[in-house]
Amino acid sequence: MAITVRGKNIEITTALKDYVAKRVGKVTKYFDGASMGEITAILTVNKGRHIVEVTVPINGILLRGEESTADMYTSIDLVIEKLEKQIEKYKTKLSRKLKSGSFKTDLIPAAAPAQPASEDEFSIVKTKRFAVKPMDADEAVMQMNLINHDFFVFMNSDTEEVNVVYRRKDGQYGLIEPEF
Repeated sequence: MAITVRGKNIEITTALKDYVAKRVGKVTKYFDGASMGEITAILTVNKGRHIVEVTVPINGILLRGEESTADMYTSIDLVIEKLEKQIEKYKTKLSRKLKSGSFKTDLIPAAAPAQPASEDEFSIVKTKRFAVKPMDADEAVMQMNLINHDFFVFMNSDTEEVNVVYRRKDGQYGLIEPEF
């Protein structure tokens, strides 16, 4: 298991790197024989907040968690708990998607909260249709802000592909472009 630990506004000590590797090991125990890519942990200190973002690629599936507290070690613990809850919540889907025998469902606690009867379905409560207009990313951000949404789907006038702009937790904006 390859783990990359990067820091922003923080020096990554050996102790911190070892702690991340030990805690991330809790998540990898659920996947035996699955093709795991490089696990990335980004540790950031911003305005007194210790932010940890962990991304775990497994056979084309991405597990991602982010937590922020006043203590880096607490943030690491919380992000691992969040990833374990994701695994718990989607255990049936994960076991079907991954190769037979590569997902260890027996490691998930039996005392987990009961899942809805239809675990394979997500409840879509609303469908919305709208015209996708050609525009550049800056105009899409302006449109998103005008309608007070957290994301906006548009046709990128430069690439002629459907893109999404979104508001990040840090107040900045992100752009999602399709990759074929």
